[in-house]
Amino acid sequence: MTTTEHAATSERLSRSLTGFGPTGIATLLAILLIGPAWFRALLVRAWAKWSGTPYREIGFIRPKGWLTTVLTGVVFGSVLKILMTAVVMPLIGAPSVNQTYHYLVDNKAALPGMLFTLTVTAGFGEETVFRGYLFERCRKIFGHGPGVTIATVPITSMIFALAHYLDQGSPGVEQALFTGLFLATLFVLAGNLWLPMVTHAAFDLTALAMIYWNLESEIAHLFFK
Repeated sequence: MTTTEHAATSERLSRSLTGFGPTGIATLLAILLIGPAWFRALLVRAWAKWSGTPYREIGFIRPKGWLTTVLTGVVFGSVLKILMTAVVMPLIGAPSVNQTYHYLVDNKAALPGMLFTLTVTAGFGEETVFRGYLFERCRKIFGHGPGVTIATVPITSMIFALAHYLDQGSPGVEQALFTGLFLATLFVLAGNLWLPMVTHAAFDLTALAMIYWNLESEIAHLFFK
């Protein structure tokens, strides 16, 4: 294959992957539906490479300060989880205990796997897919205007929330919708994925601590008996 032919083939592949024809739609569905979130995040990175999409377009932009980003994310994530458990979820009548993960109470054997899942799968994987990739896709369709960005926040958050239905049911969808709105807004304000990634991981690790020490019900009844 000549250099010209190779360039033409690469251009066709790029157009098909970034467009919304059969190949583009199949890629979108695969990234949203196939495998755990860490695997789908790898698919996003592969998609970006093969389509010629700069990584910065999906949010991989170096933050101004790593330490500030990490500390801010840890505070945001832990406080958000406490507020969700103590205020938001009780107000909408959600159960005080997450039955899907209640098996983790005092379950030391399950901790290593859950720590990997919550930091890599949730923090890295879900943010790459539901914030970085989906924001890029919406901007590809609708443009980069402020109105598009504002609309993309709830659109991507609803998709993120629905992804939690199979394993956590309606309460999981409700919680994911609120957290998704916060994380998507954070992504827009920060201009990169790192702050929402750390926030997401801190949120889930705080949730794990609550469950492991069996504090969910106690925190859920701090203000509402």
